[in-house]
Amino acid sequence: MVGRAYAIFDTALGRCAIIWSSTGVVAVQLPEAREIDTRRRIFQVHPEAREQRPSENAELAIEGITGLLQGAEPDFSGVSLDAGGVPGFNRRVYEHTCTIPRGETRTHHEIAKALGASGAVHSVAQAIARNPYMLIVPCHRVLEAGNYTDRHSPYGGVISKRRLLALEGAHPIASKTLFEVLLPVAPPRPST
Repeated sequence: MVGRAYAIFDTALGRCAIIWSSTGVVAVQLPEAREIDTRRRIFQVHPEAREQRPSENAELAIEGITGLLQGAEPDFSGVSLDAGGVPGFNRRVYEHTCTIPRGETRTHHEIAKALGASGAVHSVAQAIARNPYMLIVPCHRVLEAGNYTDRHSPYGGVISKRRLLALEGAHPIASKTLFEVLLPVAPPRPST
């Protein structure tokens, strides 16, 4: 195979896509509201990719993704990733993210600290936001400070981190609204 290829596949939460090269998986695209939007995003990010039957490596990734979205514990250990265009720091973040156990979460700060780069919290957040290997590298397990989930996963898609974590049995805190930040709810008064 020359260049990049992609395939669209069904999951319990919608039609996802996977993009690969001869080296490995280049990216995973979560389902958009409509399949045409998923295809449009593929062409925006990977205009050279052509639709093909999945390679053996891509098929292994697809099996893991579909299983994860049905609530199963996937095994992505045999899936090769094409990290050709991924900066070294981001690779380190992704490698560490893959060590977070299912059903658990870490914050950007915890990842930075684990990498020996405590001052790099913003860089960790940026790496997570740019994770092209959605679900294979479980960036949904990395949350902002306070274990708040964000609204939607990066690279488009209608699947929220909260929903992915719920499938894994984790229970993060929903993001605070501006109203809650400005006017915190007072604790209940003891009854007399």
